[in-house]
Amino acid sequence: MQSGSSTERHSPRYGGIDAWSPRDVLDTMLEAQFAAVGAVQAALPAIEAAALAIEARLRGPGRLVYCGAGTSARLAAQDGAELTPTFSWPAERVLVLPAGGAAALVRSVEGAEDAIETAAALVREHRIGAADVLIAIAASGTTPFTLACLRAAGRAGALSVGVANNRDTPLLSDAEHPILLDTGAEPIAGSTRMKAGTAQRIALNLLSSLVMIRLGRVYQGLMVDVQAVNAKLVKRSRTILKQLTGHEETSIEIALRRAEGNVKLAFLLLEGCDLDEAERLLDRSGGHLGAARELARDRHRRKKRA
Repeated sequence: MQSGSSTERHSPRYGGIDAWSPRDVLDTMLEAQFAAVGAVQAALPAIEAAALAIEARLRGPGRLVYCGAGTSARLAAQDGAELTPTFSWPAERVLVLPAGGAAALVRSVEGAEDAIETAAALVREHRIGAADVLIAIAASGTTPFTLACLRAAGRAGALSVGVANNRDTPLLSDAEHPILLDTGAEPIAGSTRMKAGTAQRIALNLLSSLVMIRLGRVYQGLMVDVQAVNAKLVKRSRTILKQLTGHEETSIEIALRRAEGNVKLAFLLLEGCDLDEAERLLDRSGGHLGAARELARDRHRRKKRA
């Protein structure tokens, strides 16, 4: 633990919290959550800069890699796990490196956060390199495992993003894109699952969602890359196409079957493209449905003039 670490500091403000009325405890803890939101707001310029750098890197074949220990690892795993069902981000292009391995995501693994050699070995084992992005999260900004992952990935050429809740920490100084979430002392001293954890969760959500939007996985505020893996998501696919095209259910169902459930392809089929043309247009537009739609309309206008 870093001396003077604000997230570990005991604040006199909360010194008698265990003797307060239950409602006062709840009011104070809720107020702390609003402070966490404020810390994220102050970090928006850094989050934006990191997202744009990540977008540029992930336009290639690279992976989005998260690493952390304890609460930070669990929040990272949650963020990464949601990218595939929400945005159809390929599962093989998301990697989470939790200190202590997968078991540490559900229970504490003693000593895991100090395993520097393990961290470096994981970066080598997974061949993390110049095509990849590594996001390292640690409230303290000094967690040895997380810091070792960041440094090893950086030496291998990966884009490095550091998220920490304390100023002037190695995780921030060593990252290409540092994101400081300055949440300060916790209502329960050192319990960074509280304010610090909330700020990390929000920041990761904003960061990854902006990256996915920039990569063309959202169109007109809709999840056009949704994977229809259950009945609810099948219905959502149909609803999205209804909102975007105004076509009747039968036409939408036929287009979805022809597109094998791919909403973007089904949309272009409903716009008058054949399947091969729709695939080519999406490829040319880098997966951006709006751009593909404009290409389709330009092509159809040229055909009419001819």
